[in-house]
Amino acid sequence: MSVTWAGRFATVAAPLFREFNDSLPFDRALLAQDIEGSVAWARALGRADVLTTEETALLVDALGEVLRAAHENPSLLTTASDEDVHSWVERELVARIGALGKKLHTGRSRNDQVATDLRLWTRAQISARQHEIDEAIRSLVSLADRECSTVFPGYTHLQRAQPILFGHWCMAYVQMLSRDRERFGDAAVRANLCPLGSGALAGTAYAIDRVQLAHDLGFAAPTANSLDAVSDRDFVVESLAASALASVHLSRLAEDLIFYATGEAGLIELSESVTSGSSLMPQKKNPDALELIRGKTGRQIANLVNILTVLKGLPLAYNKDLQEDKEPLFDAMKHLSLSLRMIPPVLDGLIVNRERARIAAAGGYSNATELADYLVAQGIPFREAHHSAGRLVRAAILEQKPLEELSVSEMQNVEPRIGADVYVALTVDSAVAKRNVLGGTSPRQVAASVAAAREQLAASANESDESFAPADDAALAFTIREAHINDLDAICAIVEHWARQGEHLPRSRDEILESLSEFAVAVRGDRVVGCGSLWIYTPQVAEIRSLGVAPGQKGGGLGTSLTKYFVDWAGDLGIPKVFVLTRAPDFFGRCGFKTVSVSTLPEKVLKDCATCPRNTACDEVAMTIDTRAVTLGGSPTLGGSPTLGGSLTLGTAAK
Repeated sequence: MSVTWAGRFATVAAPLFREFNDSLPFDRALLAQDIEGSVAWARALGRADVLTTEETALLVDALGEVLRAAHENPSLLTTASDEDVHSWVERELVARIGALGKKLHTGRSRNDQVATDLRLWTRAQISARQHEIDEAIRSLVSLADRECSTVFPGYTHLQRAQPILFGHWCMAYVQMLSRDRERFGDAAVRANLCPLGSGALAGTAYAIDRVQLAHDLGFAAPTANSLDAVSDRDFVVESLAASALASVHLSRLAEDLIFYATGEAGLIELSESVTSGSSLMPQKKNPDALELIRGKTGRQIANLVNILTVLKGLPLAYNKDLQEDKEPLFDAMKHLSLSLRMIPPVLDGLIVNRERARIAAAGGYSNATELADYLVAQGIPFREAHHSAGRLVRAAILEQKPLEELSVSEMQNVEPRIGADVYVALTVDSAVAKRNVLGGTSPRQVAASVAAAREQLAASANESDESFAPADDAALAFTIREAHINDLDAICAIVEHWARQGEHLPRSRDEILESLSEFAVAVRGDRVVGCGSLWIYTPQVAEIRSLGVAPGQKGGGLGTSLTKYFVDWAGDLGIPKVFVLTRAPDFFGRCGFKTVSVSTLPEKVLKDCATCPRNTACDEVAMTIDTRAVTLGGSPTLGGSPTLGGSLTLGTAAK
């Protein structure tokens, strides 16, 4: 296999060097970004009169074909022997359009090409991690709400300290993860600059409009210095630092829950769905999910140290050392994603042993501080009050009883100003309620923090999911096909995500499995990014159900293309009417649906509505579309209308 730089060399590279040097086995993950950047570069060359209009169009079309071919047959990449993904794309282009494919690299270096690809990939990954953090926060907030009045032991030095509400514990981790989300957002700001046009190190010799080029790729601006642009990996460091710290926070959460679930503590019980047994000891219920979350933190810290060590002492500008930037970043994002996605099922299935937690919160003389505060209220200086409370704790320990079981006279032997009202101050409920300062553990403060977190989640959900949306059609390409059994987990995750937000009715895994033949999925690369199902009521009417896209995947025409797929599917089956019950009438209105009264739907639909859990408080709108006279805008199809046989749809941005 020839390489792009072989002209200078009279002999071929040694096999061992090829194995050592080649990066295709891992940088093929950048295929979509390489196609996206190449399309933008082709158009930039066209604007600079390096390519004709016809040549630009041929290149753009051929790049789209290359991406589709790779999606339809991943082995094209996995079995290739090219040096890297950039060489593979160029070879595939030349195979399709001949010498024109060799023109694409005019004025461009692999140095600015790979820097651009990696920024595009990182930007998208940051957005996905932020959405996963939001989902973890959502589960913490839901758990805090569910356990808003549950008294729980608070710890310092892993010793019982003061009673708190379990909701307060949840909200502590909400604060940590919220900071993690902000850190990723901050890293995204500096990742959002376009190096393309910087050439190998000195800039390109062609009249490229780099501002327009950056805009085409959705970047905020072009980079300011070509030397820096091709060698800058600060955005990788920042992303890995944010990932490492988020992993540390998840590890702390995992450690807390592992301890709370021990037989010694017995404060919580973990769901069987996130635990495992022992191959030898039948009684064991091991917190494997949490232990793996804790364990994966080591590789996250190592990835950060890895890239910092690679960058230390590198001279300007590009050096091959920088090829080592990708695997740590790819690994970090993959495993942080796994850990974040494990948090909701762990928390959603967690059961708090409220009675045991209350007993533990009251034990260990955790009300000693309340006794000291009580004495302060009697006019005693705090240091004296602290000393007297300590003496009373010692007396209670000697008598092997809690503080509140000492008699008033026994307490007065240490401090005469203690009265019978001391017992009220020593209750855990009183201790918790008195911590009503901002950020405290009182019920009022915990409720306020839960409400504030819900508002923040709503604000995050309302932000554009495509803040850094790729501007090029090829990079947004996806296929729509009928669902396979291997898609089940992804479909369940999407349905659960939107059900948790009140947009879908919940559907169990078994329900989805039984109706899998009704589902179709949208796929980018090897990832399911959207799903939906077509439920046939009668030969005349069908319903689109469970329509949704994965977190971080809004935009790019996904929802519109899925909707068209189901409408066309119904039309191919000869069903004249498709309806939806939705809380997003504006979206379906843009797809050609018309609002109708729910009473106009078939009796069978009305019977289903009668058993719906939201029946008495339904805020959904009934909308229908006639499949015999429909053209949905902004959703081009590949090879005609989809059919039941699972034909493909190429989605592009609905603009």
